[in-house]
Amino acid sequence: MPIIAVANQKGGCGKTTTAVNLSASLAINKNKVLLVDFDPQAHTTFGLSISTDVSIYNVLSEFAEKRLNLKDIIINIEQNFDIVTSNILLSTLEQELANQISRESRLKEILEPIKNEYDYIIIDCPPNLGILTINAIRSCDMVIIPVEASRFSIEGLDKLIEIINLIQERLNCKINWRILLTIFDSRLKHSFEMWQKIKDKFKDKLFDTVIHINVKLKEAQNEGRHILEYDRYSRGAKDYLSLAREIMMIFGKPLMEKMEKQMQEIIKEKLPQLKEVIFSLDMPQAREVYLVGDFNNWKLEQTSLMESKEGRWTKKLTLAPGSYRYRFVVDGNWIEDPYNLNKVPNPFGQMDSLLEIT
Repeated sequence: MPIIAVANQKGGCGKTTTAVNLSASLAINKNKVLLVDFDPQAHTTFGLSISTDVSIYNVLSEFAEKRLNLKDIIINIEQNFDIVTSNILLSTLEQELANQISRESRLKEILEPIKNEYDYIIIDCPPNLGILTINAIRSCDMVIIPVEASRFSIEGLDKLIEIINLIQERLNCKINWRILLTIFDSRLKHSFEMWQKIKDKFKDKLFDTVIHINVKLKEAQNEGRHILEYDRYSRGAKDYLSLAREIMMIFGKPLMEKMEKQMQEIIKEKLPQLKEVIFSLDMPQAREVYLVGDFNNWKLEQTSLMESKEGRWTKKLTLAPGSYRYRFVVDGNWIEDPYNLNKVPNPFGQMDSLLEIT
């Protein structure tokens, strides 16, 4: 089954946050997941409140005081979710492997015997392009490259992609890679400008899912828990669940067929309760208008784009009874619905329009 490396030589881009919360999100979708902490800083290990005196170093190093097999160090976190831990000793492995034959394939060799025991294996790489990261890339079927919406992050992408291409060429293997936009601040015009630059340059290599900036993600990390355990209704949790679904679609997991069947049964049961709502906005000068809100996790994507006819923008949705906050995004500017007097304040000091369906 798929092995996915989460890699970026730049720190602070949400690499470990992505590895931990993507693993948890895949696991909650009934996938058996193994998370491999391959970073000597061991942020993934610490971030899940795990304490152990052995790590993947004891499996890979010939100089470890206690030599172990990979299965000996796998720790179960919760149902369907296991981890292989790391510690600072792993940093010495770079020198140990320097003169070994097939040094770039050591991780692949130890993962191969257990690969079929898991639906997904996620590897959290160190924030550099050394031999550990090369081992992780060599082992995987896909590299997820977390990138924040900043100029420096984008400039560092080319070097990592060059390494991936070099590994594919020299080791005769095929590695898919995709860019994940992280720490996205939808309040800033600059964020949308950088997002557009990434889309223009990398086109189909960008995940549809965007990980928005969310304080709950940091709080969960500080508590030593993943976001679904800490606050599964937060925006951070919704974003990573969306990423998990997208990953499952990419790899064509048979479970998706089962989930689709279950969803159809739920829709059939709930359909009589749903109501059709038409949102509209008169804005003749606008080039593009999006409808975002609680009903689509506040995502700016193709499916949230409104249709224009003679200056009137409309969007039809089918919604269940309840209260929904929403806003329009007109050429990058977030505005309230001028026709809806029902409004509530949001955490950013502005007002959201409120739709109540009874």
